[in-house]
Amino acid sequence: MAGSGEHIKALVRSHASGDDDAFYSVALQVAAQAARQGHHRLAGDLKAAVDRSRTDRPGKVTSIAQPRGDLAELVVATYPTVELKDLVLPERLDGQLRRVLAEQRQRKNLLDRGFEPAHRLLLEGPPGTGKTMTAAVLAHELSLPLLTVRLDGLLSKFMGETASKLRTVFDAAEGQRGVYFFDEFDALGGDRAGNDVGEARRILNSFLLFLESSSSASLVITATNHRAILDHALFRRFDMVLHYELPDTAQATAVMRRRLGALASRIQWAGLADVIGGLSHADLVRAAESAAKSAILAGDGRVGVDDLRAALQSRHSGNRGS
Repeated sequence: MAGSGEHIKALVRSHASGDDDAFYSVALQVAAQAARQGHHRLAGDLKAAVDRSRTDRPGKVTSIAQPRGDLAELVVATYPTVELKDLVLPERLDGQLRRVLAEQRQRKNLLDRGFEPAHRLLLEGPPGTGKTMTAAVLAHELSLPLLTVRLDGLLSKFMGETASKLRTVFDAAEGQRGVYFFDEFDALGGDRAGNDVGEARRILNSFLLFLESSSSASLVITATNHRAILDHALFRRFDMVLHYELPDTAQATAVMRRRLGALASRIQWAGLADVIGGLSHADLVRAAESAAKSAILAGDGRVGVDDLRAALQSRHSGNRGS
């Protein structure tokens, strides 16, 4: 088809830039050219496809499955499969997450009565205690994409234009419902009292302004390992602050049993009480995986208590060394 090469290049350019209007315009040009050349069925199919796409995606929409343009530099899009039942949390925290899910699932009902569902969450606690997994669970349970923004990289790469990049992310949150996860929030939200860097202060103020004006169309979740260094003014800007802690013995046992499954059938968990405490969820999972691999390599179908004890002690030693 004459000119099809130029049309293909134009389609690629408009897709890469996230310009949906230009993309549809070129597609219709292709359809018109096909009609002029007698390819009426192809022309009709193309026009129908454009019409369906515009109906399904009204207005200016950035594809979250494949972030484009500026957004592609700022976020990583995933569709998690982890479920709420996979999270081992204390009853208090589990109840808070279930409340968030309930409010989001009844979002329209609440909005119709003048109430906004909780959609601005701050997760704080030690590393490896389930904060990132929580964001993934909320995305999965609500059938939404998870858009992860690493603030440390954003600050270092775009210093001088970070505020405008943050606006891009919040604009996307208005146009495409999703879970927007700002990891390592302490990189942005550190106490401003000792901060004499004007740019950093302006960035934080911009973030807070965007956060306060954000609608409940999307969940905005921030996570930090360092609550103590956060500016105290931040906490009132969130609908909920969720506190994460290292699992107690019962929770730690549940984490490892869940990861090992049938491989743990002969473990006497009470005999591991002295080494199972004081580790994060992430450490417990890695210890379970290490013990499982040792058992498999040894040709054994079940994990032995000695393998598991050694793996747990190794995680404790590694933490002390770091």
